[in-house]
Amino acid sequence: MTGVLGIATVLVFFVLAVQFNSFRDPLIILLGSIPLALFAALTITFLNFSTINIFSQVGLVTLVGLVTKNAILIVDFANQERVAGVAKFDAIRHGAVARLRPVLMTTGATVLGHFPLVLVTGAGAEARNSIGAVLVFGMLIGTLFTLIILPAIYAVLASNRDMTIDAGVSISDAGADNPHALT
Repeated sequence: MTGVLGIATVLVFFVLAVQFNSFRDPLIILLGSIPLALFAALTITFLNFSTINIFSQVGLVTLVGLVTKNAILIVDFANQERVAGVAKFDAIRHGAVARLRPVLMTTGATVLGHFPLVLVTGAGAEARNSIGAVLVFGMLIGTLFTLIILPAIYAVLASNRDMTIDAGVSISDAGADNPHALT
């Protein structure tokens, strides 16, 4: 299980590095979301509310994708604010506040959509309970951690350079001719 999650995380890192033209932003996204959500989900299995089986592993992969999406929303908005000339701390604060609603909507839809799987009984209930428990509790606790810890990680790891140096060039337009790309 850890091998597949590790390979998937490395692939996601490189895709995000290409998307953001940076190695720092994907690191911020992955450190600020994945370990926290996995900790929350695996705590559920440690407390014997669920077991680790193929269904809970599918839930873990889904959970990683969802919390990563939440982190991408916040970091991308903060980077856009920094390109507009906003200071680093103000940019991440604005990003967390502005993207709070979409993050909570994703979390709410996931939790409410999978909560019936936690309560199901009958034939095959253990398999459905495990995927439901991993997603419901992992999203709840992972989102809370992402909203609190991700801005702190961004404040520490994000570049201190002025992102308006490349006047008129957005983050997505930065290319190989940009000396500040992939920093």
